[in-house]
Amino acid sequence: MFTVIITPQAQDDIASVLEWYELEAPGIAAQFAGELTTLPGRVAAAPRQFPVIRKSARRALLDRFPYFVVLRIVDMEVHILACLHNRRDPRHWQRRG
Repeated sequence: MFTVIITPQAQDDIASVLEWYELEAPGIAAQFAGELTTLPGRVAAAPRQFPVIRKSARRALLDRFPYFVVLRIVDMEVHILACLHNRRDPRHWQRRG
């Protein structure tokens, strides 16, 4: 089993999404947070199930929300690099440095 590490940039992305949902539809924010709590287990169990989107970066779609996370496998760790809306330019996370 892999260890999942959520980077500070991904944590910021998630906080922004939660803040937006909290303002727009508070009940939905809790549902989004709930789905995010299941994601590390899915990713840790089989990170190679997610398609490669660029070099070694992979994309994992959320089930109920129009968001995806970008992840990278490093040894026995999975680093979650970003959490982005499906309509967002998927290269956005690359420009953050």
